Amino acid sequence: MGWMRMAAVAGAVSLLWGAGVQKMSFGAWTLPRLSATQLAGVAATVYIACGGYYTLWLAYMTLPRDLRAGIKYLYVLVKLKKATYTNSNVAKMFMENVRKNPNKVALIYEDQKWTFAQIDEYSNRVANLMVAEGYKHGETVALFMMNRPEYVCTWLGCAKVGVVTALINFNLRATPLVHCIQVANAKAVICGLEIQKALESVRKELEVPVYVSGCGDTVPEFQDGKNMDQLLSTSSPTPPLEIDQVGMSDKLVYIYTSGTTGLPKAAIIKHARFLFFCTAAHHMATLKEEDVIYNPLPLYHTAGGMVGIGQVLVFNCTAVIRRKFSASQFWVEAKKHNCTVRVMFGNGVRSQIWEQFTTRFQMPVIAEFYGATEGIANIMNMDGKPGACGFVPMILRHVLPVYLIKVDQETGEPWRDKQGLCIMCKPGEPGEFVGMIKKNDAMRDFHGYADRKATQKKIIQDVWKKGDAAFKSGDILVMDELGYMYFKDRTGDTFRWRGENVSSTEVEGVVSKVADNKDAVVYGVEVPGAEGKAGMAAIVDPEGSLNLTEFFDGMKKNLPPYACPVFLRIMKEIDATGTFKLKKLALQKEGFDRNVIKDKLYFLDGKLGQYVKLTPELFDQITNAKVGL
Repeated sequence: MGWMRMAAVAGAVSLLWGAGVQKMSFGAWTLPRLSATQLAGVAATVYIACGGYYTLWLAYMTLPRDLRAGIKYLYVLVKLKKATYTNSNVAKMFMENVRKNPNKVALIYEDQKWTFAQIDEYSNRVANLMVAEGYKHGETVALFMMNRPEYVCTWLGCAKVGVVTALINFNLRATPLVHCIQVANAKAVICGLEIQKALESVRKELEVPVYVSGCGDTVPEFQDGKNMDQLLSTSSPTPPLEIDQVGMSDKLVYIYTSGTTGLPKAAIIKHARFLFFCTAAHHMATLKEEDVIYNPLPLYHTAGGMVGIGQVLVFNCTAVIRRKFSASQFWVEAKKHNCTVRVMFGNGVRSQIWEQFTTRFQMPVIAEFYGATEGIANIMNMDGKPGACGFVPMILRHVLPVYLIKVDQETGEPWRDKQGLCIMCKPGEPGEFVGMIKKNDAMRDFHGYADRKATQKKIIQDVWKKGDAAFKSGDILVMDELGYMYFKDRTGDTFRWRGENVSSTEVEGVVSKVADNKDAVVYGVEVPGAEGKAGMAAIVDPEGSLNLTEFFDGMKKNLPPYACPVFLRIMKEIDATGTFKLKKLALQKEGFDRNVIKDKLYFLDGKLGQYVKLTPELFDQITNAKVGL
């Protein structure tokens, strides 16, 4: 029936354009404004070709949306094709904007305003310094710095000479910090003055040069650290010649993702992928060159550092950035800097607060998008459907090759039919979101991680036919009858808390070590009124020997704040599988419900800075969203 549907839709579109329909402007394109009569004509065409009231209703409900999305997708496709044909790169696109408007403000940070010309000059100095210091095309340097304009200038400067920048989470400490630097094979670390002590604590494990940014004329506190500010002052501000040797298929940065297991993985972001992400967001969210964007997100992540900053570098917008997100200052600063608040784009708005939020803040539309940093399974909710993270077309289903497949809840492995192929979920059935892989395609190729073994774990073979392959997102979504997708949960051992992905396996290793090598499992639990899932650790301690004060000190020393378990469950034993893997699904379902659990429960009181007993009174406060999580 697929070809009949395609013929029906093609005929319906032809009818629209041939019938002299009214039109509405959308950028440089013109779309039909569909009247009830015209929609009925479209629906009737589909009905005649395919038959059935369901298809008639589906076409009526989804075709206008899909046509609008198709036109926007063409914008994205044209931009990518042009850049690929000319073998351009992100730095060159930025320099085109510099030539057009050198004095336009590009970044606003606290009381500073950086123009396009200033960013260009600083990044040129970084580029020429990298060459002078001997770093070559394709080599990696790690960037460990809090949000500020120099952050963007630094990785942009490296990109101008083909040096890849590993964007390190500035919350990391100890083992995870060392791992992220080493897994990217970084030849040097560029560290911000404000967090150099964190790097100094692991200096013995890093045998690479360290450049400290932000020192001015002072000597870095970091042992044997180089003053980057002084080096840049004598570096040339002119564009480096090496920029012409950098192309769309070259690596641009590494952005770290927890994936589903283990320590953070360095996801490869090529120039083509960076361009795809920021271009898709720009057109799908209907952004404009004159927009002033408020971007308080971490610049080491995809949303803030790629989608947000990409609007500045590629599309000539202005962005407001800040060191760390502040809920109290959000609207204050948005108003202060004249941000054009007509659309919010990003990810993670819960369906429970969607309409309440848009009503309270008079927000015309929320453009919610879904997509893993390294993944090719990407969708976007461009029309403000409450709670949806995106949609897929239902009439021409295979135009967008992303799907939900059935998986085993315990193992995370896909279910297979008699032919050994995956099983597609029906509307209402939760499944793992996957995207089909197409080699050498800017939008569909999976570039993976710095670690090849980690890359292979994210690929599933034989999806719809023998020999094909897809990227596994690690996320469980559910789709309604109109094709709207809703986030449900994460598979494997990863959960999201305070806007960060937390690897259960990574935290389990730290918990067990700090707790004198006791058996432990870590998982995420839902907390009423809180975004994401809070970390909970179940620790086997039949003797009751765990010192909670020493345990908390160990957590602070070895984990970023968002990864520290919020709840503790002290148990005499934990059930294990036949291969001695500790079972956590049943524990996760019980959560921290003290009405069900008979074990000792503790809660991390942020104000007191210690674990306290989860009393009935405290439990009621948490479940009634009165604790402030």
